[in-house]
Amino acid sequence: MSVCKTLIRTSLSCLEFRARIPDSTTLHSFYSSLSTFSGLRIKSHKPFSVSRSFSHAKGVIPLDISDSTEGTPPHNVTSETPQNSCNDTVQGLLSKDRDDISRLMKMERRLGNGNEFKDDKNVERWFPYLDKCKAGDAYLSSSEVLEAMDPYIMDSRKERFRNAVNNRSYSVCLVVEGLSDFGNVSAAFRSADALGIQSVHVVSFDSSKRYKDNRHVSMGAEKWLDIELWNSVSECFENLKSRGYRIATAHLGMDAVSVYDVDWSCPTAIVVGNELRGISKEALELSDLHCSIPMRGMVDSFNVSVAAGLLMHQAVCDRTLRMGCHGDLTPEERQILLAEFYLRHNKNTISIAEEFSQRKLATPASKL
Repeated sequence: MSVCKTLIRTSLSCLEFRARIPDSTTLHSFYSSLSTFSGLRIKSHKPFSVSRSFSHAKGVIPLDISDSTEGTPPHNVTSETPQNSCNDTVQGLLSKDRDDISRLMKMERRLGNGNEFKDDKNVERWFPYLDKCKAGDAYLSSSEVLEAMDPYIMDSRKERFRNAVNNRSYSVCLVVEGLSDFGNVSAAFRSADALGIQSVHVVSFDSSKRYKDNRHVSMGAEKWLDIELWNSVSECFENLKSRGYRIATAHLGMDAVSVYDVDWSCPTAIVVGNELRGISKEALELSDLHCSIPMRGMVDSFNVSVAAGLLMHQAVCDRTLRMGCHGDLTPEERQILLAEFYLRHNKNTISIAEEFSQRKLATPASKL
């Protein structure tokens, strides 16, 4: 028995407990509970401390680094996690103007709304990015972006990016019109990201009273979505139709079609409206289709974020049933979007891309 006590005492004395939050009450409770057992001793010569080691992954950007470290050179990357800036929240994003939002997207975007890509059936469809990224004094292609970022992103993170991109599509997009509760916008964004819908659009009539913040609802989904802001329904719908989208508004009316009877393989923009007023009269008149979710209970409507999630989920399920999958990007598009995700991973990636671009410019053409 004494041998067992010795082994246990030796093992525990070698442990160094570390926590993200110094003086954690939970860990102190754990410390106290262990100390009550007879024969068990815990040395306290080292205080609890915040620590995380990346010594086994040199040159890798830690996944928990905040994006607020913009401008830090790649070789100065640390594992500190400062508080998120308000600009990182959905409220911060949607409080910006349209030019600021567009700058959040790193790869160069197409001018105008021409549908220059076609699928296997030779049907034109929308894809927003060009195969180039501005990095310092030069442009990098998507393959060069991937090459530059590869040593600085963990393999598990890269695999997650690839899985997400393989399941992404622009054939279905979400439009939120005049929502006043920001929690609903955040929840809708989160559902769009989870279902593989890359493009979301926000139509707001009063920029001074946009939304109330609720970052915990979105879970950071806004970082990975293509967000576009519009000042009016007519402007938004005109652009979407020029990109080849059919406009489907969520509306409980006599002419509404059940969401289960819609062919979602056609490029479609799903539109949900204000929490109280619903879809505006203008949006109803400009839309191509009114659809509704059949109600089976005593109430006659869903919460707007729930309705958005159900509509997008049905669209993904129907597309998967008809086409075999929801994700429909071509290999070229997947590579470009993957490069976009790499660049959005952390603000340090821009510095890495610029350094790679400088080395590229400094290398003689004969050595390329």
